[in-house]
Formats: sequence, structure tokens, C-alpha cells
Amino acid sequence: MIHATAIIHPTAKLANTVDIGPYAVIGENSIIGAGTSIGAHAIVEFAEIGTNCKIFSHAAVGTAPQDLKYKNESTKIIIGNNCMIREFTTLNRGTSATGKTVIGSDCLFMAYSHVAHDCHIGNGVVIANVGTIAGHVEIGDGAFMGGIVAIHQFTRIGKLAMLAGGSMISQDILPFCQAQGNRARLVGLNLVGMKRRGFSKEIMEEIKSAYRTLFLSGIQMEEALDQIDETSPCVEVKEMLDFVHASKRGIARPSRKEQEEEI
Repeated sequence: MIHATAIIHPTAKLANTVDIGPYAVIGENSIIGAGTSIGAHAIVEFAEIGTNCKIFSHAAVGTAPQDLKYKNESTKIIIGNNCMIREFTTLNRGTSATGKTVIGSDCLFMAYSHVAHDCHIGNGVVIANVGTIAGHVEIGDGAFMGGIVAIHQFTRIGKLAMLAGGSMISQDILPFCQAQGNRARLVGLNLVGMKRRGFSKEIMEEIKSAYRTLFLSGIQMEEALDQIDETSPCVEVKEMLDFVHASKRGIARPSRKEQEEEI
């Protein structure tokens, strides 16, 4: 049902089962999939939204990037299926750098969270209240951000990583790890998350071993990477190694105190 007070741009394409609440605005070049609902006073524009998403009141989806270089180029945001976007969340479209912001399926954006331009967010990502993601950030599947977390532009968050509330993230966070603090450091592995995803005991032990070699063995990173690679690691550990090799901002590590205690 489309409320009588909603404003729908002529170029917008809505599936028959889309619900649009009072005073919502569906702007130009918007495509909204079946079963998706848009709450009162929400704004959606330049967006491709999948099926069965729920966008709550006063959210702003696909609005212009907060980037001084943006000159009203034609860009968009793409959102998968079954996402929940809570009140006052802001999800910006891309800039000419990549042309789009991309968000996967089954994600939850709690109230007042923000995703900036040109980000790539995987499936099943949870961003708690007031989580703030700067431009060009990449977040892997199943990652979890606690409340009031901020991520620096161009930073990468690995698959199933967990970021503690209030953390400031300025370096890449390795897959399957936990991080916390102002200029966050690693504080171990996301064991609970891996168990919930059905990781076998053998794979979890291999990930633990790789973590110790990388950060707690006292050897240089390049040597540690080579040493792990020689063991013919499982897919998950190989993903960790590839993540390190691809890092441009550097990898967050455990604090020196933790390293000394473990060694």
C-alpha cells in the first residue's frame, strides 16, 4: 500500500507489494523490490533495493555523498534482500570514484548508523547504534560493529570480525578477530561468532594457530606469513593470509602487553 501523502518520482519503479508510509519520499531512479516497506518520512533516491527489506521512519537511503569532490555525478546505492534499516540511518550513494555504494543481504543497520560513499558491505553485517563508516570502507560477511564505532576511510574489516563498542578503527581488522579501543587493537578471536557459524573444532584450532604465529610468536610478519603458507592452510586461514597481503593501511595487531604475556 502506498500512503496518499507519499511522494513518488515518475522514474521510480516499485514492485506491487511494496509498502510506502506517510510522507515518505521515493526519489528518482529508485527500484524497490517486492515485500519491501518504507516508513513514514523516509527518503529513498538513486537506490536499487532488494526484496523484503524494512526501512524505518526518517531513514535516508541513497542520498548524496558527504564528499566535497562530489559534483552531482550520476551514481547509486545497491542494497540486497532482507535488510533492516532503522530510524535516522543514513546510507549515501557512491561518487564518481566507483559509481556506487554496495550493501549485501540480511544486514541490520541500527538507529543513527551511517554508511558513507563507495563502501562495500557484505552479507549479514550488523552495525549497532551510531556506528559510523567513512568512505571506501570494505566490510566482510558477518562482521559486527558495536555502538558508536567509527571506521576510517579506505579501511577493511574482515569476515566475521567483531568490533567492540566505542572503538576507533584506523587499520584493517583481520577476519575472525575481535578488536577494541581508540585506534583499535586486536584482542583475540571471535570464537563465539565462529561457533555460531558452524566452524569445526579443527578449523578453529587452525585459525588459532595462525593467529598465534602472526601476532604472538615474535617473528616478523613476512616470515610468519611464509611459515603458515607452507602448512597448506585451510580456506579460512588462506583468507586471513590473503587479507594481510592485500592490506594498504596496515593490519591492527594485539597490544605489546598482550604479546608479551602470551609469549
